[in-house]
Parts: sequence; structure tokens; C-alpha cells
Amino acid sequence: DGVFGTGKTPAERIKEYNRQIKKSVREIDRERTALERQEKKLLADIKKAAKDGQMDSAKIMAKDLVRTRGYIKKMFKMKAHMEAVSQELHTMSSAQMAHCMKGVGMKEEMMGDAMDDAFADEEDSEEEDSILGSVLAEIGVELDNKMMGASTAPMQAAASTAAAEPQGVPAV
Repeated sequence: DGVFGTGKTPAERIKEYNRQIKKSVREIDRERTALERQEKKLLADIKKAAKDGQMDSAKIMAKDLVRTRGYIKKMFKMKAHMEAVSQELHTMSSAQMAHCMKGVGMKEEMMGDAMDDAFADEEDSEEEDSILGSVLAEIGVELDNKMMGASTAPMQAAASTAAAEPQGVPAV
């Protein structure tokens, strides 16, 4: 706003806000595109790690993939909200604009809180497991069979040592 009271008219402010919103939408699109590239790379890395038998690495990357997919969804939502605000500003009259300017500070704070909530981490272990399972199924690795073989070996060893001890005499 001007120093001597020659501020911008509500119409000028609407144009400025629309330009800022369009710029934000372009930035959101760029970020979403980068996240989609990262998603493809992660999927390839998960497949490679699973083929190499690195299940811990694959599980960690699956968690990252779930988070990345969540961020992509949130980027779509944010873009839709920004475009809705732009449309609302476009249809707003000058009198309505002057009235709405009073609550802009509060709305900016609410928008900041909404952005913080949008990027909060969520527990998505089921989705992580399903992604890992689908990748493993795709490359032909049967996780259940490997786990069954690994978990029964210690039990069989414990059973054979227990059978070797006399039943009535406790081991010292």
C-alpha cells in the first residue's frame, strides 16, 4: 500500500492475488511432478532390492513410497483448493473484496495450519506391506515360504535339544 494513502484498488488486489495463486499452482505442479518421478524411481529400487534379497531395504523404501504417494495426493488436493480460491476471487465484487480483506490474516494462519496438517506423517503400514507384497509377487519371490523356512529351523533345533535331555531330571 502507498505511503500517502494511495493504495491499490480491490480490483488490483484481486489481480495480484490471482497471479500469486497461479504461481503457487505452478509450483505445486512442479513439486508433484518431481514426486511422481521419485515414486517411479522408488518402485524400481524396491524391485531391485527385493530381487537381491535385501528385504529390510525394500521395506524401508516401501514406507518411503507410501509417504510419497500420500504427498502426491495432497498436492492434488492443494492444487484444487488453490484453483477454487482463484475462481472465488475472480467472481468476487469489489465491495465483497474490501469486506473480505479484514479476515485475510486469520485465513492465512488457517491455511498454514492446513498445510502443516496435510504434511503430517501417517501410519500406513498396511499399504507398505501390500506394496512390498505386490512387488515381491511380481518378481516371483515368495516371502511367506522364505519366512516359514527361516522360522521353523530354530524351532526344530530347540526341539531336538529338548528331546536329548532326560525328561525327569532338570538340566543344571
